[in-house]
Amino acid sequence: MNTQSSVTHAVSRERSASSLSGWLILPILLIVIVVSILMLVGVRVPLLKVASILVLVPAIICLFGGFFTLQPNEGAVLILFGSYRGTVRDSGFFFTNPFNKKLKISLRARNLNGDKLKVNDKRGNPIEIAAVVVWRVRDTAQAVFDVDNYETYVRIQSESALRHVTTAYAYDDGDGETNELTLRGGSDEVSAALTKELQERLDRAGVQVEEARLTHLAYAPEIAQAMLRRQQAEAVIAARKKIVHGAVSMVEMALNELSAKNVVSLDNERKAAMVSNLLVVLCGESEAHPVINTGTLYN
Repeated sequence: MNTQSSVTHAVSRERSASSLSGWLILPILLIVIVVSILMLVGVRVPLLKVASILVLVPAIICLFGGFFTLQPNEGAVLILFGSYRGTVRDSGFFFTNPFNKKLKISLRARNLNGDKLKVNDKRGNPIEIAAVVVWRVRDTAQAVFDVDNYETYVRIQSESALRHVTTAYAYDDGDGETNELTLRGGSDEVSAALTKELQERLDRAGVQVEEARLTHLAYAPEIAQAMLRRQQAEAVIAARKKIVHGAVSMVEMALNELSAKNVVSLDNERKAAMVSNLLVVLCGESEAHPVINTGTLYN
């Protein structure tokens, strides 16, 4: 019989560590050290000298190993012989067990300015894309214990998330799909999708994603010229459509005005000739030159 076993990864959780004010402990240690030295030098009783040494050595160890300082938006993860003892987040001068290992972590917001990546968009077109990610450490225990190096983890996962999100969108509108959400036209929606994707990936490292936005977006060099010509053609077609639509509206208005005011009576053949002439004038790229017709359409 086959059995399936699932491996569950333990998730670390940050907790507060107990620490004392360094300004309170420092004078006490100094007094203890001075008194111990005086007893060691001035007292001739062997038992008292041994006692002074037993007090002096731990005091010196505490003096040089137990104090640490934290700046605003900085934390210290305390580890005692491989065991997590907690995190200190308050700024100031503190004293803790001198055998605690103190790993300082910045809690400030950081910018990750990603490199330009060559990725295929939804239609398979190669594009260049880059993003900037604003992030901060939310859980110091997860950042230290659940990933090998949280800064490297953030950089690699940001690149992976950007590649994955890019493949879900086209670079721009194509083939008349004007309602499609694209990388170029839907920057806010794409940024929101990228932020959500990043947050899901970086939760394991105890990282909070503040913002993620695209900083560079362009076609890859090998297709840039072809895509530029396509965009120019689309712009020309769109302009032509606008011109033709306006010209037809003007011709229709002119015919209706002439008919309503009884300026001239036109049959279908004359209307067709007038429409042709007006369209040539309104839609032509060069300036129209009038020609005086002294005859009629029938002669």
